[in-house]
Amino acid sequence: MPQTHLPDTGSSEAGLFGSGLFDAGLSNPGPSDAASANAAIETLRAAAQEFLELFYAENPQAGSLKDRLAEVLREIDLTGTYWHTPEELTFGARVAWRNNKRCIGRLYWRSLKVRDLRLVSDAGGVARHCFDHLRAAHNGGKIRPMISVFAPETPSRPAPRIWNEQLIRYAGYEQPNGRVLGDPRYRAFTGKLMQRGWRPPERPSAFDVLPLVVETAEEGPRMFQLPAQAVHEVPLEHPELPWFADLGLRWHAVPVISNNRLIIGGISYPAAPFNGWYMGTEIGARNLADTDRYDLVPEVATRMRLDTSHEATLWRDQALVEINRAVLHSFEAHGVTVTDHHTESRRFLTHLQREERAGRSCPADWSWIVPPMSGSQTPVFHRYYDTTTQTPAFLTDPEATTRSLHGGPPAFPAVRVDLGAPGSTQG
Repeated sequence: MPQTHLPDTGSSEAGLFGSGLFDAGLSNPGPSDAASANAAIETLRAAAQEFLELFYAENPQAGSLKDRLAEVLREIDLTGTYWHTPEELTFGARVAWRNNKRCIGRLYWRSLKVRDLRLVSDAGGVARHCFDHLRAAHNGGKIRPMISVFAPETPSRPAPRIWNEQLIRYAGYEQPNGRVLGDPRYRAFTGKLMQRGWRPPERPSAFDVLPLVVETAEEGPRMFQLPAQAVHEVPLEHPELPWFADLGLRWHAVPVISNNRLIIGGISYPAAPFNGWYMGTEIGARNLADTDRYDLVPEVATRMRLDTSHEATLWRDQALVEINRAVLHSFEAHGVTVTDHHTESRRFLTHLQREERAGRSCPADWSWIVPPMSGSQTPVFHRYYDTTTQTPAFLTDPEATTRSLHGGPPAFPAVRVDLGAPGSTQG
């Protein structure tokens, strides 16, 4: 179950809280604003009904759909929103994973542990529970699929935002020679946090964990240093190449995606960090090998003494395989859950067959389901998929992506932006 790659925005279920209507802080709305508000309410009512019909169809023991739907529609009419029951929240989060067309690891969707943290809306509380999430999901190396759902968007209060793409991300330091020490993907993010007061270690390295940034409408963005006991990392070594350990490589064990929205029945939860476990190629063929990330392939090829004089020697392919072997070997040697792309591809087809037997369509994006290495050697390569986005869903948006890569602008610019020095929170 790899780190989950998430579908594009555009779901019809974004509804009232995906529209930005309440974020705009409208007062004394004119006729056009009132019409928009009414349309948004109707969209929310329709999304709620669609979700509840799905919930009761798959949970017939839950009771009366008619009574619950009437209750929810009354709540929407009175307050402009509604509150999911714990059972609805759990079901919605699991189905959002089931519907995630970019995730190959959905066979285990029913096992997702849902942490109901909807009463947590302050930055410090969100950070503490995120650190708890990392510890609990690590589970001594036996990675647990988990989601922590924080306060939703409401007409009276916008929800908190987590800026980081994942709870654990490595800094990228711009060097005088134009190169980057660390992860180039987060060069701009790192620079912005340093401007706001974050101080790297005295001796920066290629794997310095960035602070977590949590933003609320009342507090603005705040930084929190991750406690050491929440950050579990695997040092990378190769089963046959002793020099590989000398590269000083490591990677974090739990991939918790943290800047995407969970949408259930028209209700938006912008802060809902979620994890599965890694598929080895995500680390070995992408994070460590992409030319705009750690770009490790040329270094490994040189150390392997491969002929790099021309592409036809396939030196890139040889080096890439050995990097991926090192990742799988190291995670397994340290007792941390990981999966290889061949095994996970077969498991995905099992998931697909189960969904078809249940009478459900299984959306999938071929370009994400097919692994980034040896794609044609996996069974997921040789077929077409339904690409329709279904709800409930995990969604991303351009503003969240910009914050995660560039360190701003804030979601709530009316609040004075003063990140200050990173705070410490106890989990």
